[in-house]
Amino acid sequence: SSVAPTMTSPTSSDSPLSQHVRANLAEVRRRIESRGVDPDRVRVVAITKTFDASAVRAAYEAGITRVGENYLDELEVKRHACADLAHLEWQYVGAIQSRKIPRLLECADLITTLARPKEIDLIAQRRDAARVMIQVDTTTLAQRNGAALSEVPSLVASARESGLVVEGLMTVAPLGLHEAQETFRALASLAAELDLTELSMGMSDDFELAVSEGATQIRLGRLLFGPRTARFIVP
Repeated sequence: SSVAPTMTSPTSSDSPLSQHVRANLAEVRRRIESRGVDPDRVRVVAITKTFDASAVRAAYEAGITRVGENYLDELEVKRHACADLAHLEWQYVGAIQSRKIPRLLECADLITTLARPKEIDLIAQRRDAARVMIQVDTTTLAQRNGAALSEVPSLVASARESGLVVEGLMTVAPLGLHEAQETFRALASLAAELDLTELSMGMSDDFELAVSEGATQIRLGRLLFGPRTARFIVP
C-alpha cells in the first residue's frame, strides 16, 4: 500500500516538511479507519499543484508513491526534478488539451481525466496500452470536465477497443455531502458493472465519505501539505 510503509529518499534527509506530511497522513489513516475501512486498501494520491518538488519528496518520504498534477508544465518540471525517486507514479489530474497529448504521454504514467472520444483516438494513436481513467461529471456545470454517467459505458468500451488500459473511474464530487454521497455511490455501482477496480474519488473535504462508498484512491493536497500558496512558477 502506498500509505503504509515509510520510505526514505536516497538523496534527501527526513525534512521538517516530510515529518509534517507523515503526521497528517497518520491522521488521514485514523479517519479512514474510523469509517470502518482498512486504510491499507486506500491509496493516497498527493496533489502537489502549486507546491514545488520538495513537497513531492516529503510525500515520498512519508510513504506516498502516487503524485497527481493538474498542470502539464508542473508535471514535467517536478518529474524531472524527482527522477531519482524509484517507483513513483505520476498521475495527470487536469483537463486534457488535445495539442498537448504528445507531451502528456511523455511524462504521465496514468491519465485520470479522459472524457471524450477524440481524446481516446489521439492517445491511442500515440501510445499502445496507455493507462487511463475515465473522468465522470455528475454536476452538469459547464466548467466541469468529465463525461456524463450515461456516456461512460461507451467510452470505456471504445477505449478498451482502442488498446488503452482503462483502470477505473475518477470524479470531482459536487458540493454538499448528500450530493457527493450520491455521486460516489453511483460511480461505485457503475465501476462494478463495467468490471473496473479503481475508483479515484474523494478529496480533502469529502474523502471520508468517498472511502465509505468504495474509493480505492483519494486525492489530497491541502490536507497533507497545508494551504496552497501562489501559483507554481515554471523555471
